[in-house]
Amino acid sequence: MGAELNPRLFGWLDFKMFYEVRVPWFILFLTTASAAARQYEQYGYVTGEVLFLLMAHFLYANACCKGEEMIPPTWDMYYEKWGFMLIFWNMAGVPLSYCHCTIYLANHDPATYRWSKPILVFLFASYLFAYWVWDTCGSQKNKFRMRERNTAIERYSFPQLPWKEIENPQHIKTATGDSLLVDGWYKYARKIHYTCDMYFALTWGLITGFDSPFPWFYPVFFGLMIVHRAYRDIQRCKEKYGEAWVEYEKRVPYLFIPVSTLMSCTAQNFADHARALSLVRLLGGRSSR
Repeated sequence: MGAELNPRLFGWLDFKMFYEVRVPWFILFLTTASAAARQYEQYGYVTGEVLFLLMAHFLYANACCKGEEMIPPTWDMYYEKWGFMLIFWNMAGVPLSYCHCTIYLANHDPATYRWSKPILVFLFASYLFAYWVWDTCGSQKNKFRMRERNTAIERYSFPQLPWKEIENPQHIKTATGDSLLVDGWYKYARKIHYTCDMYFALTWGLITGFDSPFPWFYPVFFGLMIVHRAYRDIQRCKEKYGEAWVEYEKRVPYLFIPVSTLMSCTAQNFADHARALSLVRLLGGRSSR
């Protein structure tokens, strides 16, 4: 019988967008908000661990709305049929399995999973940094694509982050007429947005500790899924872009983490520190004489 690609109700309600984006992620966020309310009712306060998940799930749910113009070009929306797998996973899998970290925190005494304040500060700060990279790299790629096709519309949804668009970005032209972005975040790694997604998943499990395997379902599942998706994307892009993709891989050799860039930055920092230390010692020796 087949399945429709983009079914609509009344001509304006896109089922795929509604069930894949609007419903599941907000159920997850409201579940975490409910856990925070329950914890406040029980203990008179909300722990840093629950606040961390509340922040994380709010940012993800909010991103689904603030960047909704970036969703239609994705593989799920553009190519996958509106069938059982997509419907079931988005309505059952996302809200009812990604919430194990929330359920664990809601059902255990805070003393069993409490992290120290320095670790919590690190998790909050690193998560916000990863979110900035994730948000802006998606914006850079999609704004580049929309500018190229003259379909760009300025939206001022919250939050508007710095470096969301690259002026005159470097790119590689392909035989299909499309271009491959090799600037901004994407000059460092081809799937750097997946790296951020994997860090999100890792911290959702890490914030609960290591006493139960259930909160770690999502990090493990997501890690396996995203690696498979990256491999699938590479094979499709090789077939689609041919020689342009070979050139792209030469220009941007790293998939998830720009190893040599990080190492060179670290080496440069060590060198700068060593030079500064030598200068201090030299000046100190002169002043003592």
